[in-house]
Amino acid sequence: MKNKLVNALAGVCTFLALTLIFSANTSAKEIYTFGGGPAGGTFQFMAGGISTYEPIKDITKFRVLAKASAGSVENLRKVDSGKYAMGVVYSGHVYQGRNGMMKNDPKKYENVMGVAYFYGAPAQLVVRKESGMTQAKQLIGQKAGVGNAGSGAYANCELFFTHLGIWDKIKRNAMGYNDAATAFGNNQLDAFWLFTAFPSGAVLMAAQTNDIDLIDLYAEAEESGFFKKYPYFSKIVIPAGTYKGVDRDVPSFQDSALWVANKDVPADVVYTLLSKIYTDEGLEHMRNVKKTAKAMSIESGINGIVTPLHPGAIKFWKEKGILQ
Repeated sequence: MKNKLVNALAGVCTFLALTLIFSANTSAKEIYTFGGGPAGGTFQFMAGGISTYEPIKDITKFRVLAKASAGSVENLRKVDSGKYAMGVVYSGHVYQGRNGMMKNDPKKYENVMGVAYFYGAPAQLVVRKESGMTQAKQLIGQKAGVGNAGSGAYANCELFFTHLGIWDKIKRNAMGYNDAATAFGNNQLDAFWLFTAFPSGAVLMAAQTNDIDLIDLYAEAEESGFFKKYPYFSKIVIPAGTYKGVDRDVPSFQDSALWVANKDVPADVVYTLLSKIYTDEGLEHMRNVKKTAKAMSIESGINGIVTPLHPGAIKFWKEKGILQ
C-alpha cells in the first residue's frame, strides 16, 4: 500500500514538473503585437490574416498577436514607441511622421521601418460625361463631394485640391461615398471624389443612372509637381471597363497601406514572417481572409515604400531579387 502511495505521489510530482516546464516554455515565448485597425476594417483583416496563418502559429520561438486599433496614425505612434512591434500604416503617414510633417504634431517618428506593401487606395474623381471635364481644375465653381469630414478620403482630397489651388474655389460637400453617389444621381453634385479600392460600389451605382467619366488625376499630379512634394503617392491605372461607360484606362495615384515594424524587432523575426507569408500558400491564405490582399505579391513587395526598410525586410527582398 505504501509503495503504491509513493508511486502515485511520484507520478503526480512528475506530471506537475512537466506542466511547470511546459508553462515556463509557453510563457517564455516572445509575443509580437501587430496593430491592425477598427473591427471589420481592412487593416484588421491584414493583421489578423498574418497572425492566424497556421505556419506562423506553428512557430515555436515567438507568437504574433493581432490587436485592434484606431488605424494608421495610432499604429504609427505605437510602433514607434515599441508598444506595438508591427502594424499597418499608410505610407503617407510613415513619410510624414519620419519627417515631422504630421498635422499638429511636429514629432519625428524615426523608429518605424517598412516591411512590405499590402494594397493601394487610389484616388477617383467621378464626373458626368456630358460635362466635358477632363481636369480637376475645371471643378472651380462646381459642387463636389469630397468625402466624409475626418476621413482619409477627405484629407487626401484637401491635400490634392489645395496643391492645385482649387480647394477654396469649389462648392465642397463633405459626405460619404454612397450619399455622394445618390446626390450625384439627383443632380445635386457635379462630381464626387473617392479614395478607395476599385471597383467602388458607389461609382457602380452612379454609373447605372448616369453617363459617367473619370478624370485622369495622374496627369495633373505629375504636371503640378505633386509627386515631388508628396513622394509616397504612386501611379496606378484604373483599367478600361472597370465602370460602365468608361472604356479607356484612366491613370490616377494612390497611397499604399504598408506592413511596418519597429526598428528593434529582430531581423530574423521579420525575415521569418515574410518567408512564410510570401509563398503561394501564404498569399492564398491572405486573399481568402480579404480579397484586397490580391495586390500582394513578390513583384509588388516594396511598392509605395519611400522610407527606410527594416533589416529583416532588406534581407528578404534582396534574396527575392526585388532589391539590389
